[in-house]
Amino acid sequence: MNKCAERIYNGVIKENPTFVLMLGMCPTLAVTTSAINGLGMGLSTTVVLVMSNMLISMLRKIIPDRVRMPAFIVVVASFVTIVQFLVQGFLPSLYDALGIYIPLIVVNCIILGRAESYASKNPVLPSIFDGFGMGFGFTFGLTCIGIVREILGAGQIFGFQILPLAEDGKIGFTPISIFVQAPGAFFVLATLVAIMGIVRRRAAKKGRPLPAASGCLGGDCASCGNSVCSGRLAVKTEAKNDDEEEVS
Repeated sequence: MNKCAERIYNGVIKENPTFVLMLGMCPTLAVTTSAINGLGMGLSTTVVLVMSNMLISMLRKIIPDRVRMPAFIVVVASFVTIVQFLVQGFLPSLYDALGIYIPLIVVNCIILGRAESYASKNPVLPSIFDGFGMGFGFTFGLTCIGIVREILGAGQIFGFQILPLAEDGKIGFTPISIFVQAPGAFFVLATLVAIMGIVRRRAAKKGRPLPAASGCLGGDCASCGNSVCSGRLAVKTEAKNDDEEEVS
């Protein structure tokens, strides 16, 4: 598979931030009261992911290792500020709906995780596609949750009424208001994650298992190429061995 296409596949299927890695849960649960909110938040995050990955990859040989995290945060914060001003200027209704969660993209673990585990170690083009893949996967997850919550909570999709409401004694749809409240976000997310788990198990039974997540975001520290992570893993392993020797 072409490396750029593999990065798209990685973000949407293999390491989907929402349904596989369970990252970025704060905006996922908070802003997905409607499909348009989920789509807007996902696309805003995608723009920041792509641009920050591109710039960090371009500067990866210039940024000193000891200050790389502060440098990454400055880069991400700069692009988040640009996106925030653009949304505020051209989409004020979406800006009002997303509120504080647009500035909080700065500390989204998806963006900093991809900057640390991929963009800082790879060329520009694959890093851009890595940002696209993770961003599309995040957008897909938020939009799916928003669609389900909006249908059940209001009978709408993207603001369009698709289920006739019960009015004046007529038979119709009665909105389930809990789905546009905080508990509804947990119910929908848990259901969609369970469906994803069923799909993965059925694919494995058919001999076509979906690959497991790997790298920093997947928790596979042993396969991570980051020198700091590898050093921490070595220290933890050494400490564990010392403890076992003392016990014995």
